[in-house]
Formats: sequence, structure tokens, C-alpha cells
Amino acid sequence: MALNFPNPSRSYDASRHCVCFWGYDNSREIAFLIDDAVTLKLGGVTGSDEPAVLAAFDTHRDEILQLAKKAYGGGPQCRYIIS
Repeated sequence: MALNFPNPSRSYDASRHCVCFWGYDNSREIAFLIDDAVTLKLGGVTGSDEPAVLAAFDTHRDEILQLAKKAYGGGPQCRYIIS
């Protein structure tokens, strides 16, 4: 089974300046963190506070999930950082 993202939840981690979201490979949960700078660089949203970063994530969710799949590649880690 390939990596999938059945849970649309995401959260902003202000201490790490990133959005956290989760994917699953079979029963294995994989955490992903994407730097807010990367999220905002995708465009379409103004501001750099938590609501703006989450809005940018939501706007570009499909593109971000593709980045996550590329970063994962079936590897052994349980957490991946997209920066």
C-alpha cells in the first residue's frame, strides 16, 4: 500500500514555524512538517501569521501532499521535514 492522507487535519507549530500533518503507509503513521516559509512561498495568501500559513497550506494541499510523497519515498523514518 502506498502513502495516503485520509486525515485532513493539520496544525501550526509556532515554536518550529511549520505546519504539521500526517500520512499513513499501511498502519504506520508518518509525521510531516513543512516550514512556513515553504508554505507561504507557494503563494496566493498574504500575511505570515498562523491563519495565513494554514490558509496557504489548505490552498496548496494537493501540491504539498505530492512534496510529502516525494520526501517519503517508502523510507524507514517516522518524521519528515519539508524545507
